[in-house]
Amino acid sequence: MHADTAARPGTHAGLRRVLVVLCTTEIISWGVLYYAFPVLLPTISARTGWSLAAITAGFSASQVVAGLVGIPVGRLLDRHGPRAVMTTGSVIAVLALVALATANSLLWFTAAWLLAGVAMAGIFYAPAFAALTRWYGPRRVSALTALTLVAGLASTVFAPLTAVLNDLVDWRGTYLVLAGFLAVTTIPLHLVGLRLPWPMIEHETVHTPSAVARSRPFLVLVVAMSLAAFSVYAVVINLVPLLTERGMTTSAAAVALGVGGIGQVLGRLGYGRLTARTSVRTRTVLVLLVSAAVTVLLGVVPGPVLLLMAGSVLAGVTRGIFTLVQATAITDRWGPVHYGRLNGLLTAPVLLTAAIAPWAGSALAAWLGGYPAVFVVLGVIGVLAAALSTAGVPR
Repeated sequence: MHADTAARPGTHAGLRRVLVVLCTTEIISWGVLYYAFPVLLPTISARTGWSLAAITAGFSASQVVAGLVGIPVGRLLDRHGPRAVMTTGSVIAVLALVALATANSLLWFTAAWLLAGVAMAGIFYAPAFAALTRWYGPRRVSALTALTLVAGLASTVFAPLTAVLNDLVDWRGTYLVLAGFLAVTTIPLHLVGLRLPWPMIEHETVHTPSAVARSRPFLVLVVAMSLAAFSVYAVVINLVPLLTERGMTTSAAAVALGVGGIGQVLGRLGYGRLTARTSVRTRTVLVLLVSAAVTVLLGVVPGPVLLLMAGSVLAGVTRGIFTLVQATAITDRWGPVHYGRLNGLLTAPVLLTAAIAPWAGSALAAWLGGYPAVFVVLGVIGVLAAALSTAGVPR
């Protein structure tokens, strides 16, 4: 659909190195900053006396900050590349985790999550996607698939690991251990491993970023992806409370969340074939509809445990594919030029709705009388997102 206009300097060995580096740092960053939280959430509430909704609101605030900070970060990525951005993000992440571990008040705890949000903008998927999109050019789908395949194991690795650490050293000690691990891995990897020259691009006149951002297809796409993200990520954070409400222990629910990571890997393995056989409109609608159906099933099926585990795997499958649908949304429609800026504009509202999702899930559960009804509502929202996505493709 679009010609790639980036000149991609660097050897195959250099490209492989940055891919390995980003695969490693993404699985660690997501595992520590994101997937540890739902496992620690019940313990944090029990030890501090803070309500689940109030604690989750702090985590949600981090997503809001990540979305807002991601807009200027996208411009920096287009101009200078990911090395400085991601190294700085790792340093800030360590400071935020230490602040979380030492928080003695809800205000301090929330402020620590706000700082974590700044870090997320610099080390989560958006900068990694921008890096691989520019460096790999026409081969970006295979690189993005490889990255998300590995990073999809973040919950599989870190949810059970977090549960073990929590049993040994409580939630504060867990965050300190995770902070140390993130510091000794992601900081040097980003600093040393992302030294590949940043390719120059030839500017297009057909699709200026300002014109694209004001166009009807882009605005509709933003709304559709934001609603989908609300549904998808509310499921992630609220899955453990749903399963414990079904009678599972916290440890067993953490394992269920973890096997969802295996589902993410399975879903992403087939994404290349899906892109080859479907149009961008068809695969977007298909992925969002299947995700909505799985979410509703989780809400209406009471058990047994093995069936709930299977539901978690299926939710992981759709979540994994959705990540790639979002990662390629810009290039599939408007090409790779200005990817950082346009993806920042798309990602900001997506993260804002994803940020509201965990708190909204807790609030809806209190209002509706439990988490099963919440999952049904989330499924309906997913159907609406799928319907809107049909108009989110330029002609």
